[in-house]
Amino acid sequence: MADNANNAPVPSNGAVPAPKVNEKTLELKKILNADSVQEQFKNALGKNANTFIASVIDLFNSDSKLRECNPTQVVMEALKAAVLKLPINKSLGFAYIIPYNNSYPKKDQYGRDMIGQDGKKIWEKKMEPTFQLGYKGYIQLAMRTGQYRTLNADVVYEGEVRQVSKLTGEIAFDGKKKEPEKVAGYFCYFELLNGFSKTLYMTVDQMAKHAKKYSKGLKKEVTVEQLVALADMPVSTDDTKTVGWLGNFHSMGVKTVVRNLLSKYGYLSVEMQTAIADDLRSEEWADAKEVNDDPADDGQKLLTMSGEGAVNVGEAANGGEAAPGSAADPNEAPY
Repeated sequence: MADNANNAPVPSNGAVPAPKVNEKTLELKKILNADSVQEQFKNALGKNANTFIASVIDLFNSDSKLRECNPTQVVMEALKAAVLKLPINKSLGFAYIIPYNNSYPKKDQYGRDMIGQDGKKIWEKKMEPTFQLGYKGYIQLAMRTGQYRTLNADVVYEGEVRQVSKLTGEIAFDGKKKEPEKVAGYFCYFELLNGFSKTLYMTVDQMAKHAKKYSKGLKKEVTVEQLVALADMPVSTDDTKTVGWLGNFHSMGVKTVVRNLLSKYGYLSVEMQTAIADDLRSEEWADAKEVNDDPADDGQKLLTMSGEGAVNVGEAANGGEAAPGSAADPNEAPY
């Protein structure tokens, strides 16, 4: 007898057959159960290692795009979060493991780029996981140092900036917000226990120019005006379904002011320095599109997320090469 719904054989005793386990999930569990991997997680998390490993499996099972990635790479990205002791639960917003559909030139048996009949490179896609730090993760790492009395970051609406002191850098955000609400910029403020304090405020226009200049993942066709227009989208800095400048401009704006302020004026522990370096590398993929030999080909999709939280990155990443005129290090940006 067969089940009409899925044609799966039904045992004669009427019991429901167990669901088939994804082969990639079995491979992931095998890797996670390896003694060497277990030891790395235990060294990073101690008694909480098993809980974190379970969260890696849950994340992997809940994201169909992540299951297309190499399980070994997923574990390697998860270890980055484990070392920082940050959860990878997407709803918490501290850290993420995001699958990107990257494109690479197809190679022949001698390692050379393959060329098609049209004279252009042949590209092949590869789903790859990437660890990315959320702005909450930055704040969490900073507070762990025990050196911060206050640390806050958020969007700023038109009318809220009342006064800016060019001498001290202090900014008064006690103005009355205008109606209808419109985002004017982003701020981060901290005060250390020794009394030192600093504020960074960047307008939407400054943020768009910053993204255009320093984000290696943004395609050159994306203009500052298009980025500014993204600030008119509803504010949702905690949205875990979209990432990158094109996916969640507000979240990236808040994250940028936090990272830039802390990296230049804040107290940085060793783990914060490591986190900033890893995050800057991973951000190269955040708004990536396919890089091919035909600049007129604009058939790529915008960066969006599926219902399961997986990224559809237009077509793919640029391999980490800086766009013409871009700087190598976003932390060197003047502000």
